[in-house]
Amino acid sequence: MTRHLVVITAGLSQPSSTRLLADRLTAAVRQQVTDGNVDKSGSDGDGGSEVDVRVVELRDLAGDIAQNMVTGFPGPQLRDAVEAVTSADGLIAVTPVFTGSYSGLFKSFFDVIDKDALAGTPVLIAATGGTARHSLVLEHAMRPLFSYLRAVVMPTAVYAATEDWGAAGDDTLALRIDRAAAELAAQVTARPAARAAGAETFIPFDRQLADLTPQG
Repeated sequence: MTRHLVVITAGLSQPSSTRLLADRLTAAVRQQVTDGNVDKSGSDGDGGSEVDVRVVELRDLAGDIAQNMVTGFPGPQLRDAVEAVTSADGLIAVTPVFTGSYSGLFKSFFDVIDKDALAGTPVLIAATGGTARHSLVLEHAMRPLFSYLRAVVMPTAVYAATEDWGAAGDDTLALRIDRAAAELAAQVTARPAARAAGAETFIPFDRQLADLTPQG
């Protein structure tokens, strides 16, 4: 069975440490799933599944995201990206840290997705930053965001500071990547099938206006 994995990366530069972390997580999850090395009950064989990976670079969608926020109408590229995300078997979501939290671009992308569209979807959260001091962004910002969306957030979150990429760095980052990948792979392979696309995944303009109208 083919499993659909979508990777959302909010890095702004090219090359980007955010994309680098996303790629390492993706490779680890792909290996876990295809090798069949995940610990799951009810397995019907020793082999793994195939993995179809879609990477969504939010920097390429910045204009469409802003346009949708003010008009309620998504462009074709944004609609395609959101449909991929909401029909995935699993997500990897990676953001750089801006002012102690996820980037505005990262948050705006998830703001245009219907709040019920990710319910039950396994998500591996990760972030990058210049210093390890910002690692708590995973717990005080990202985990609450996806919990609100009722996604299934993996217990292990991965943060990579600048020093983690140096040659002198230890194996801590690699160990966290492998542990988080194993958790997501187990959730992805346990799902019966990807959800069908086509359900409403954008917040219609009239509903956005209704949400802004004072109640009572």
